[in-house]
Amino acid sequence: MSVLDPTAPEHLVDERGRPYFLWDVEMSLDRFRTLLQTADRLQRAYLVGKLMRQAKPDDVFSFVSLGELRDLFQDTRPHLGRTRPFWEWLLAAWSDDRAA
Repeated sequence: MSVLDPTAPEHLVDERGRPYFLWDVEMSLDRFRTLLQTADRLQRAYLVGKLMRQAKPDDVFSFVSLGELRDLFQDTRPHLGRTRPFWEWLLAAWSDDRAA
């Protein structure tokens, strides 16, 4: 059983297929998922940082694992803004099996 409560798929995107956390970018959910898998490390870190900054924390784990967040964290830090202290705390506090 997961303790996470991600946004229901029908509420994740607007009428154009754009995720709510990409409100300022014309990018579909499918394109976002593709870039998370295919982009170079720095572009991926930017996208993950944007996700961490603008999405509901529970939704972040619908796209990346806790291990991936830890691996990319040094590169995502500049993109986190005011959410950085929260993510620093969370990554320090959680073990890998919590977000499964």
